[in-house]
Amino acid sequence: MKRIALYIFLLSSIALFGQKNIYESDKFDNLSNEHKVLAIIPFLTNLDLKDDITKDDLLAREEKEGYAVQNALELYFSKRKKKKKFSVEFQNTKNTNAILAKNQITYQNIDVYTIKELSEILQVDGIISGSLDLNILLSKGIPDDFSFLDYFLGDANYGRIGIKISDGLTGKLLWKYEKEINKKSGKNTDDLIDRMMKLASRKFPYDREKRKERKKGKG
Repeated sequence: MKRIALYIFLLSSIALFGQKNIYESDKFDNLSNEHKVLAIIPFLTNLDLKDDITKDDLLAREEKEGYAVQNALELYFSKRKKKKKFSVEFQNTKNTNAILAKNQITYQNIDVYTIKELSEILQVDGIISGSLDLNILLSKGIPDDFSFLDYFLGDANYGRIGIKISDGLTGKLLWKYEKEINKKSGKNTDDLIDRMMKLASRKFPYDREKRKERKKGKG
């Protein structure tokens, strides 16, 4: 019985870790050396729903999902920040969204602005952005009608999420994390972000301990 449990655990781990993809620029240290504040902007969402809804309703739902991920990331970072886990600060998302609104930047047109332009407008050193492709409403929760086999094999794909960090001064991509969304990903948006960022924590470039180790390695 113990062997079976161990076998299932190993299969689960292989499936889970095989789905994540982390990229870090070899210029990260040079470009981020002076970074102090990052802004999290709403994620661009593409919904492919089975529901028969109007185009306006679909756009409204996509916007809601995009802001839900923005809020979930802020929640995750604020929890870790209390433990002094990061070497940077994160701009309050209410302030971020208010500044964007004052500059006539909306969810519908934010994608036409460059990272450099957004960083200058928000007065931050870098931008956390991303994309979300879904065939469910993640903010309402992932369906729980699944089989045990689906659970550890990672079947029932609900989409994909990508998180990016870009340098504000140059606009260059510094870090990217992509992950499939399935039944193991989390029960809702907050849970998904919390789980996936915990998996990426050892690779997160602004982790205070990681940066110390990197500096020692170069010293």
